[in-house]
Amino acid sequence: MRIETSCPHPIRRVDHFEIPMPDGCRLAARMWLPVDAEETPVPAILEYIPYRKNDLTAQRDAVMHPYVAGHGYAVVRVDLRGTGDSDGLMLDEYLQQELDDGCSVIEWLAKQSWCDGNVGMVGISWGGFNGLQIAALRPPALKAIITCASTDDRYADDVHYMGGTLLIDNLSWASIMFGRNTLPPDPRNRPDDWRELWHRRLKESGLWLKTWLEHPHRDEFWKRGSVCEDFGAITCPVYAVSGWADGYCRSVFRLMEKLTVPRKGLVGPWAHTYPNIGKPGPAIGFLQECLRWWDHWLKGRDTGIMDEPMLRLFMQDGAEPRTSYESRSGRWVTEPSWPSPTVEMQSLFLGENGLLVATQAGNRIDPQTIRSPLSVGLRGGKWCSYAVPGDQPADQRADDAGSLIHETEVLESDLEIAGEAMLDLSFESDKAVAQVAVRLSDVAPNGAATRVSYGLLNLTHRNSHEQPEPLEPGRRYHVSIPFKHVAQRFAAGHRIRLAISTGYFPVAWPAPEAVTLTIYRDECRLQLPVRIQSADEPQPAPFEEPVGASPLEIEMIQEPEKDWKIIENLADGSVAVEVGEGAGIYRMVENDLTITSIGKECYSFSGDDLGSVKGETKWTLEMSRGAWRVGSVSETALTATPSHFLIEARLRAWEGDVLVHEQKWTEAIPRQLV
Repeated sequence: MRIETSCPHPIRRVDHFEIPMPDGCRLAARMWLPVDAEETPVPAILEYIPYRKNDLTAQRDAVMHPYVAGHGYAVVRVDLRGTGDSDGLMLDEYLQQELDDGCSVIEWLAKQSWCDGNVGMVGISWGGFNGLQIAALRPPALKAIITCASTDDRYADDVHYMGGTLLIDNLSWASIMFGRNTLPPDPRNRPDDWRELWHRRLKESGLWLKTWLEHPHRDEFWKRGSVCEDFGAITCPVYAVSGWADGYCRSVFRLMEKLTVPRKGLVGPWAHTYPNIGKPGPAIGFLQECLRWWDHWLKGRDTGIMDEPMLRLFMQDGAEPRTSYESRSGRWVTEPSWPSPTVEMQSLFLGENGLLVATQAGNRIDPQTIRSPLSVGLRGGKWCSYAVPGDQPADQRADDAGSLIHETEVLESDLEIAGEAMLDLSFESDKAVAQVAVRLSDVAPNGAATRVSYGLLNLTHRNSHEQPEPLEPGRRYHVSIPFKHVAQRFAAGHRIRLAISTGYFPVAWPAPEAVTLTIYRDECRLQLPVRIQSADEPQPAPFEEPVGASPLEIEMIQEPEKDWKIIENLADGSVAVEVGEGAGIYRMVENDLTITSIGKECYSFSGDDLGSVKGETKWTLEMSRGAWRVGSVSETALTATPSHFLIEARLRAWEGDVLVHEQKWTEAIPRQLV
């Protein structure tokens, strides 16, 4: 990344101020703006998230926000109610209070003397979610948004559930927030009441994992904040961004298809990161792209951005299977709209001898049964990659060994797909509750299998995510299973492989009982979104190089342990996946704050004993400055019986060496066909 030290507008930074809410609550904020904004007001750009402006996002903010401010904007980072230095409590994601506060913040910003009355919102993940949600509430001053790595559908495409299966990311993310909710305000900014606010957070923030497990179906809980319930509620322009390794790329395509406002979409090879620091690379000049968007919609300048095609995608080349990529090779392609006229669905059928064939067999093909071992999924990575070594899928050959496999003959020419593949599956189940995992892989001449896309479906959700129905053992069913969107080139000389399994742990929690599926292969079809490239297809203009402001000075004390280990004990048949997370121990030099962030996750089972499946997490967090030191340890364990999910959780918090809070939870939540 190129560091830009000189921008058109000299700026000043306001490290802490408070924005009043109608009920008297005050939200903490940080701001970068031109020094002459009082004399020449500028538009405001809001990023509104719970991740603590002073510390947890300070490094990222320091690179991004001063650069944008230096081009004539007031960029404001606001901590949600109950987080960072803000008043109140945060009891869950995307509550109405959060969205109402966001509208009040926008109204307040628009009235400030340094603001010209125009406001935009930018955010990734949580900030991308609430950007869409607040846009649907139509605050008058909000003129445009940029939403990155977010979703329009909180049930179908978030860390909680995929195709009605319980994602392991649900436990992982709940545990991260369980820990972060224990962090206090900074005494430098809240010297009089930081301890009171902290203790209230410790006592009252709750156990979010329990809440999320209590809603395994697409009910009103998930519809709240899902803008897909009414796309027409959004009336301001939307720029939606994601990456193929991110968990949220599917929403970009739905937003392009369903919104009626001016809109653009961008999907790169990236994981869950902003594209200017995107990995896998290539990272792009995303801040310059943001400025083109803001200049057009907030300043009325013709930047040409709306003259370009609606959607821009990174067409990935094939790559050897690795759990982490520094960069992916490929090229950028554009689509004038979505669905695109350049993409057509082409069918492949499950033929004899494990082949995928272009013509459906005229004769009957014997059905096949599949009952996958619990080990299928050990090399599946995370639902949402954070560009951390280990969290993308490894070589799929080991997982494929416990799956039903069909693959094409060697491809005679390149084949490109762009969009959502679909498997039409005909099956019987021997149990009332079952799930299926389907995977699409690129098989190299040496046999290595790189997962390109995948899909999951809780088969009790075959007709509805709102009202699932038990399967009738022995009855034949027909379902369509969508794969995650992707743009991928399969090279000549390679094969395309379809793998079908009855589980995929630890990506998704297994079904209550071991299941055998009978697959009626002559009634199945794989549909691929084949992109037809024309000889005169124009090449999009290249993105500029990544650029940013000067980074913060960080003193690294202990590097984080970014491990992803599969530990198999052949003596007793136990298997564990151990994951190291967090940022280690580091000191932010400017504000003299030392932060410890160490996370451990373990997902285990023994043999094929479903009762042995377990997820365990532990987060150790600490903050210190001089004589002030606070810390917490939060631990969660999730197991299950055929009828219930079982949670054991424990929270401890210290001020100095004194234990100031301890709390335990023991919960049993009905599985409700999960």
